[in-house]
Amino acid sequence: MRWTLVTAIAPVAWGTNYFVTHEYLPTDHPLYGAAIRALPAGVLLLALRRQAPHGTWWWKSLVLGTLNVGSFFTLIYLAAQLLPTSIASTIMASSPAVLMLLAWAVNAERPYRLPLVGVGIGFAGVCLMLLTGNVTLNALGVLASVTAMVTSSFGYVLAKRWSSEVDVLASTSWQLIAGGLVVLPLAVVREGAPPELDAGAILGFAYVTVVATAVAFAAWFAGLRHLPAATVGLVGLLNPVTGVLLGTVIAEEPLTLQQICGLVLVLLGIVLGQPIAATAATHIRSRATRAPWRSS
Repeated sequence: MRWTLVTAIAPVAWGTNYFVTHEYLPTDHPLYGAAIRALPAGVLLLALRRQAPHGTWWWKSLVLGTLNVGSFFTLIYLAAQLLPTSIASTIMASSPAVLMLLAWAVNAERPYRLPLVGVGIGFAGVCLMLLTGNVTLNALGVLASVTAMVTSSFGYVLAKRWSSEVDVLASTSWQLIAGGLVVLPLAVVREGAPPELDAGAILGFAYVTVVATAVAFAAWFAGLRHLPAATVGLVGLLNPVTGVLLGTVIAEEPLTLQQICGLVLVLLGIVLGQPIAATAATHIRSRATRAPWRSS
């Protein structure tokens, strides 16, 4: 339960990221947005841990940084600008299933029945919460969101496979710095001069860098180290829950009965994916098997 709560920090922080990106950060600069978000966060964590990559972690950091940071941040930034938050969050809500399947293929983590049921229930809950009206779809935004979900899921599985070799904060800092350095030259070539930032954008990037990146990714990779991939993926469904609740608190949008039902389903799906739920189910089945037959 402790590591589940630590992991939950990440999707809650990411749930606020869509709002901050959409409302405060400059448009048409997804590459600079990714670099400005990743590099300072990586330097901050590196200052805390002060450990440089060694051995194979020079190329592993580059691979993970490209998958989990460089391409992911760029695509998510683009999706946040092109899609309504509801659609982007719904697409990302399918990531637990993708993460579960990739963990099975790469790390031989066989998905169990309860987490699979939890994925289905949780995804249904997200659809109930977010798909509440007519929305306009942007094909490029949908493609960016789907690609971000698949590449990051693969990166998370690789990070879990390699995570036992090094300290979590150190590996997270290397990934963030590597991903930022991959994106920065592309930003210079593709987008030219950096965007001009007003006070709102500076504060927005400060929040995104420290809370939604440094703290969130450290918590997420710590969870991947200590929990099954299926459990971590389902905890990630707190991302859209946070978005809905944020809209209720900040924009004073009333929660409909449909959204409340969806929220309950999401929380139920997350609970079913926890190891304690599987242990309890096994215990109940075991007691039922050992129960003596009674005859009248």
